[in-house]
Amino acid sequence: MKTIAARELQKKIKPCLDDAQEDRVIITRRGKPAAVLIGVEGEDWETVILETDPTFWRMIQARRVQPTMTVEELQTRLKSTR
Repeated sequence: MKTIAARELQKKIKPCLDDAQEDRVIITRRGKPAAVLIGVEGEDWETVILETDPTFWRMIQARRVQPTMTVEELQTRLKSTR
């Protein structure tokens, strides 16, 4: 993982963008982590937006704690609603 100071980033943005396609680049301010640069080249917009949307991830987290059912239970439930 590469680390670069915010001031240096202004001068070396292209190489940092290239590095970010392979691994995360930590951007520091006054020696402390301030941001993370993550490459998304080749991804579609919808994927990028969903992967970075906190609301989406809260929804996923909430769904994961809900009880699950087997396929057979789902089929039985669907038949009873018809």
